[in-house]
Amino acid sequence: MVVQAQQLYVQAVPPEDQFGDVTLDGHVTPNNGPVVFNHWLHRAKFTCRVCHVDIGFAMGANRTGIDAKTNQEGYYCGACHDGKRQFGNVTAFASCQPDGVAKANFTCSRCHASSKTERKYTYKEFTAKLPKARYGIDWMAAENTGFIKPIDVIDGISIPKERIKNRAELSIHPQVQWFTGIHFSHELHSKWNSCELCHPEIFPTQKDAPANISMYQIANGRFCGACHVKVAFPVNGCNQCHAQGPMWVAGPGWVM
Repeated sequence: MVVQAQQLYVQAVPPEDQFGDVTLDGHVTPNNGPVVFNHWLHRAKFTCRVCHVDIGFAMGANRTGIDAKTNQEGYYCGACHDGKRQFGNVTAFASCQPDGVAKANFTCSRCHASSKTERKYTYKEFTAKLPKARYGIDWMAAENTGFIKPIDVIDGISIPKERIKNRAELSIHPQVQWFTGIHFSHELHSKWNSCELCHPEIFPTQKDAPANISMYQIANGRFCGACHVKVAFPVNGCNQCHAQGPMWVAGPGWVM
């Protein structure tokens, strides 16, 4: 596999506690602000596969169709947040309850931001004991050392099945001399994702199919950038993939 060389404009990264946040503002009312979904909170508890394959959250903005009705019917957020489902010794609160019940229990404010409410979890407190990377949390280290144990199967939602045998590592060769190649590990990625999250929508499945990957496309959310620009870790940390690449490109600015 060959990665094409193109000039790349690297964006500045947001504060660590905002990286991966998704703002849902399609149903804002005078009493309820937008919902700010924290990936850092949920990925500490669940694999990516559970939410994006089993439950069905889309990988792109404004493509899922979440609203109060679907949550009340047990889809999307409501698949877990039904007020009954337990994870360890914690019962997930019910999302989008009928108006009277929601107002009595103050459940709207658990998700809908406002200047009058405080979130139950803060990034600083929640991630205080987790291993850190150059930017944000080192999630692989957090799992490998047992700090987190992401759930990969949810009763009544997931279909337990044997994992497909992983393919060997891929060697990816850039067309520039000042970057080393990448050894892509299917084993590491499948721990969180499974095959169907990446194939065939993000990457082709045929061995010889041309992917035409470039850093420009990755930085704009394609291929590796479907996760690594938005949630996993930003492309600013070159040496997280390229062993001899720059440690960090702060951005905003042009590279290559």
